[in-house]
Amino acid sequence: MVMVLVRRTKRLWTDEEKRSICFQTAAPGVSVAQVARRYAVNANLIFKWLRDPRYAPDPASAPPLPEEARFLPVEIVAETKAPVAAPAADGHIEIELAGGHRMRISGSYDPEALARLIRGLTA
Repeated sequence: MVMVLVRRTKRLWTDEEKRSICFQTAAPGVSVAQVARRYAVNANLIFKWLRDPRYAPDPASAPPLPEEARFLPVEIVAETKAPVAAPAADGHIEIELAGGHRMRISGSYDPEALARLIRGLTA
């Protein structure tokens, strides 16, 4: 019988990566848990970095919100299809993302904001 031991490797984050990750937690409406899931890291580690003045985001450097910041209604549906954007007959847009997620957008929307949202969700 052969036993194979797998050694766990500790992820080493550069100072710049830590600053970037901590900066993302300063965005309005973003939680530390969301950022932690995005990078597959424990949220407690990000909280530890946030306590360190080298990595804590400077509130003055955060980008200002537009005068009329609006959130779009988004529904995530698990399916396994290729990413496709198709206008529906009732004025809605459906976007199927990699990983089987689907977005449905209704009403008027800002195409640039939608593009940023999609890039953020697929990153």
